Amino acid sequence: MVRKETPSPAMSGTIDPYAFFEALTGKKIDRTILTVSEASSSTTAFNDGYDDDFAEFHQSSPAMGKLPRPDRPPKDFELNVGATNPYALVEAVLGYRLDYSTPKVAHLISSVLATDYDELFDMKHKSVLYAGLDYDEQHNRTYELKREDINILHDWDFQTPDLSGVQTLADLERLGLSDMGASKIKTARLQNGKLHLVLDATSITRTASNRNITRTVNEMVTRFRAQDERSFGCPPNTAWRDVEEHVFKNATQKLISNFNHQFDLGHKEDDSMNIYADRKNIRFFDGPVQGATSNSWLIAALFSVYWSDIAIIHQCFRGDGLKRSPDDRIRHVIKLYNKGGKRNNAEDRTLLVDYQVPIHKNMKEPVYCRAASGNDYWPTLYEKAFSMWIQRSDVDRADATQTAYGDPVKAMAQIDGKNPQYFFTKNHSNSEVISLVRGCSLNYKTVSPMCAYTYPTGNDFRGANMVANHAYSVLGWADYGGRQYIVIRNPWGITEPRGLTSCPGVIEQVDASIWPQASMLDAGGILAVDVNMFDTYFACIGRTCV
Repeated sequence: MVRKETPSPAMSGTIDPYAFFEALTGKKIDRTILTVSEASSSTTAFNDGYDDDFAEFHQSSPAMGKLPRPDRPPKDFELNVGATNPYALVEAVLGYRLDYSTPKVAHLISSVLATDYDELFDMKHKSVLYAGLDYDEQHNRTYELKREDINILHDWDFQTPDLSGVQTLADLERLGLSDMGASKIKTARLQNGKLHLVLDATSITRTASNRNITRTVNEMVTRFRAQDERSFGCPPNTAWRDVEEHVFKNATQKLISNFNHQFDLGHKEDDSMNIYADRKNIRFFDGPVQGATSNSWLIAALFSVYWSDIAIIHQCFRGDGLKRSPDDRIRHVIKLYNKGGKRNNAEDRTLLVDYQVPIHKNMKEPVYCRAASGNDYWPTLYEKAFSMWIQRSDVDRADATQTAYGDPVKAMAQIDGKNPQYFFTKNHSNSEVISLVRGCSLNYKTVSPMCAYTYPTGNDFRGANMVANHAYSVLGWADYGGRQYIVIRNPWGITEPRGLTSCPGVIEQVDASIWPQASMLDAGGILAVDVNMFDTYFACIGRTCV
């Protein structure tokens, strides 16, 4: 007698949806939370949406001619997209991590960078976040400065006159604030019979700008770092160290910290009923976060490729990689592709990248690109590979500041080997833009890498959410409240605290109720822009395709 056995799920060819989701996202799901009926209904809902979006995707695919026609690619000198991450820059200067959740962080950033917070994020204010770059208002274009255009500020440049004896406006003129009648007024407010004015006083004091910067900012951000025996090829307060060793040395400490956050006294009992219970200051995903230089174009492009198809990115594990004589160091293998032009480009090449990167001596973290969770290091190695590649060098101590300012759309193609396509918002209607995003998406998530970059200046670039001359990853689209939104990610990996600034048509707190894919990544830097307001902020959106 032969006993008939019920085939196991593996033998019957079915896939465990939990294991499949965990493999794709790198995130564990508590399987005890969902009941069988809930899981069944969720699967049905997912499949329904999948079928609809799959049909829509193919109906609007390039083969069917439904997507808008791409525009002429810009020339090398026309694109200098990038803005320095102020959080990373201030952290590198101070030597400790900031609390991103409090509005007080804006005052600290403003104080350290010697600039009003609302003037940091627009090129018309000559902000220090665009050090080494300037804006030509007449021709509406940006251009890189030369070394001789940069003025290094010293401590005496920030000295201010004694204003304690000022009694009249004439006293201000005697101190050097000449031509009071022509002085610019930033704000004016009348209260209790008193006129409160904020005047421009750059004639009697100095402040940081895109041309006037401290030596620390020059060494951290710009291409004009002093290469001498004191710098050792890296910025101040950093040293070349093995990023793999630092990641794993800090792993135990981070694990204990996460454990304490999960079981602290303030932990709500009902949080355990959520699949992704909120844990303050815990990052679960390893998406790239921009560091203290102006290469948002590169980091946004890197995340876009990673988000659309994780298999394209060559990730690494401890001990993985090749060894090369004579130093016998382990090296990560990364291939980059020639996409034309002389700037930020080179021939097709497979690079062998060692794990030595600038590590901050106090924070024990990379000062430039890093993983959001701090538990991985492939984003750091990709940034280093790009720096080696565009410098056409095999030098292990590559200068990351050489990646400042560039083209995010071409960068995606340089990473995945496909062809870049540009769609300038001035040439396309809002319906064409959302059609493009939806045509490149499946289940509200982009399946073709997409990036967008903002105008150099505008009326609403007053905070760290919407930043001028800045690149963003396009993650997909959302249908919320009867309106369609384009979901983007700021490569800084941080969303401003609520109430600090506001941007018309932008949802600043995006969760799964607004966009279903929000549970697949960290909330930091995720925004949803109303498609009718998209051209107000963004000059161009682009993608790569075969």
